[in-house]
Amino acid sequence: MKISGTPFLLFFLFFSLNYNAQKFEKLVQYVNPLIGTEKMGHTYPGATFPFGSVQLSPETDTISYELNGKYNGEVYKYCAGYRYEDKTIVGFSSTHFSGTGHSDLGDFLMMPTVGKLQFNPGTASHPESGYRSRFSHQNEKAEAGYYKVKLDDSNILAELTATTRVGVQRYTFPKSDQAHIILDLMAGIYNYEGKNVWTYVRVENDHTITGYRQTNGWARTRTVYFAIQFSKPFKSYGQKNYDGKQVYGGFWRKFDQTKNFPEIAGKNLKMNFDFDTNENEAIEVKLALSPVSQNNALDNLEKETGNLSFDQVKAQTQENWNKELNKIIIKGSDTEKTNFYTAMYHTFINPTIYMDSNGEYKGLDQNIHKADGFTNYTTFSLWDTYRALHPLFNIIQPKRNNDIVKSMMAHYNQFSLKMLPIWSHYANENWCMSGYHSVSVVSDAIIKGVYTGDAKEALYACVATANKRDYEGIGQYIDLGYIPAEKSGTSVSNTLEYAYDDWAIAQLAKHLGETEIYNQFITRSENWKNNFDKSIGFMRPRLADGSFKKDFDILSTHGQGFIEGNSWNYSFFVPQNPDELITIMGGKKKFASKLDELFTMHLSDEFFADTEDITREGIIGGYVHGNEPAHHVAYLYNWAGQPWKTQAKIRHILEMQYKATPDGLGGNDDTGQMSAWYILSSLGFYPVAPGSEDYAIGSPAVDYAVLNLENGKTFEIEAIDQSPQNVYVQKILLNGKEIKNFTLKHSDIIKGGKLSFYMSGKAKK
Repeated sequence: MKISGTPFLLFFLFFSLNYNAQKFEKLVQYVNPLIGTEKMGHTYPGATFPFGSVQLSPETDTISYELNGKYNGEVYKYCAGYRYEDKTIVGFSSTHFSGTGHSDLGDFLMMPTVGKLQFNPGTASHPESGYRSRFSHQNEKAEAGYYKVKLDDSNILAELTATTRVGVQRYTFPKSDQAHIILDLMAGIYNYEGKNVWTYVRVENDHTITGYRQTNGWARTRTVYFAIQFSKPFKSYGQKNYDGKQVYGGFWRKFDQTKNFPEIAGKNLKMNFDFDTNENEAIEVKLALSPVSQNNALDNLEKETGNLSFDQVKAQTQENWNKELNKIIIKGSDTEKTNFYTAMYHTFINPTIYMDSNGEYKGLDQNIHKADGFTNYTTFSLWDTYRALHPLFNIIQPKRNNDIVKSMMAHYNQFSLKMLPIWSHYANENWCMSGYHSVSVVSDAIIKGVYTGDAKEALYACVATANKRDYEGIGQYIDLGYIPAEKSGTSVSNTLEYAYDDWAIAQLAKHLGETEIYNQFITRSENWKNNFDKSIGFMRPRLADGSFKKDFDILSTHGQGFIEGNSWNYSFFVPQNPDELITIMGGKKKFASKLDELFTMHLSDEFFADTEDITREGIIGGYVHGNEPAHHVAYLYNWAGQPWKTQAKIRHILEMQYKATPDGLGGNDDTGQMSAWYILSSLGFYPVAPGSEDYAIGSPAVDYAVLNLENGKTFEIEAIDQSPQNVYVQKILLNGKEIKNFTLKHSDIIKGGKLSFYMSGKAKK
């Protein structure tokens, strides 16, 4: 099957000329995808297109999710498949999550080898016992849209790049009459016995294969179709089936399916494709994905890569990355630019496009749908991203965020439970984390004028989601105003998060003139008060009889009613009403002192020993920046009348939690939330409560920035006399007019203009 790419090539050349005419700054040079790959960042270093369906990246081990019938804690280190600390590479897979604290994916692992054919991946201590290889970071390079590494044991150079739906691999071999490319269809991230439901492979000809794999993991009904094209015909191929003996064998046994057999099926399959290679001969492999069919995968392959070479695809992809990165231009040192543009890169990975080039995708109802007038997205880590990622998109990616909200509405309409997403990917709802934070994303997009769909329909979807009584204690929350501790181990954090979400719904209802809905949900938004124990000044679990739980520790993250946090951090989680929280905590002076104590206390390891997502690297005092629930807290000094402390704390967090090194993230990037916090805070403002037009002002860490808005306007930010020492704001001017309330409005940004900060090393009290 020959795939022609002439029409696409002409488009590509025209596209490239247009790009050159626009004279984008070459910002790809400042992106380092290795940032966050060491310790807790859980990012991956491989190649992806902006918001692409393919995330082609190396795996450095094969840790199982299960050990002796229980969860294996070691697997947590491999959420992204790659750990900078490791010394071997197992292969290169086409799908990955960026920065998550749970995982799935790792589909269609491929590995080039020479010599004796081996199907076992081997071990980290003895890679020669399998197909894995040692590697050195000295022979590794990662850029936006490009990755390469030398596989030392086989003397093979591996290079990766990608379009939206196609991953392109280039393997440069030594001279060999035993060169192989392994296709491991059993491999996966967070893998365990039984996760692979079914696999099918069809060999179309001597350089093209198609197929699919269905898995039952975090997403319980996930099917991914693929098409693979080799630049050189393979001389032979084969497979090994690890299913074990079954009672019913069928009559396919009449054939020898292990060698050169064109139709293969089973649960646990591995394949080999064999070549003769000359010294430094390169074989390119294009692997296209589809959520719908093998034919669509072939169509994606032709439309996106056609006859384009590896280098042409790489150039196209990096042009696209430059276009996206040029949405914000900053001035600063190379280190500052590396941190900033790598953060932008990480925010532009997720959500991911989930539809074929013809617009088809699989819905929550497992039927095939066609996106009508929008691009369909998946990978919604909403407990994380509602806070800063989607608000950032409303500024610099509004068209994309509009499509994201439309994708959420499609999710709602196709879902049998009629709920907006909680945490979803690949046509599946995973139900991970708490709250119903899609309502925040929807409300924020409508209030800020981003969403072009039916706003009232979206409001009713928010209301239906918030009234799902049999989900995570919502019924008790509605009836009692809180979730009893006996009913949920995360009763307090759930109540607090529901209360914020209800406020977001109320703001949307008010915006649309739905008074009855507004009154209902603004009342519900005050439910946070029901978990506040005035006798100790902290949020506390409450029992069904109305009394507070007696056995309670405000520092512990385990068994105290909070998800991935403690009462010290969650007690400040009332972003919708900081003024009332300050009052109930004893006034501005006492509140500010409490914030001071949070940032200066020492939190012993014992208090977060039972929480994977909180480690020492992400903590400042007792403030946990490496996890999301307290991301707004440093800005609360503004409401307490001490904005200079917000300014100092923000700059300290930026310095301590973000570095241009592999271990440069203090916690999981969580599909871009940590990076979005960095971008917005570096620019000098942050959305404490999405669903409002208001941004709280902090302390800009860049000398100058210009936001190139999609409406054709620009918003400039200058920080006069800004330096690592000059972190305090003396005066703020918006288009020459002074801002005195430390609040910036979304409409002020979108209209274009200039925001000027006058900085000093002395706090203005």
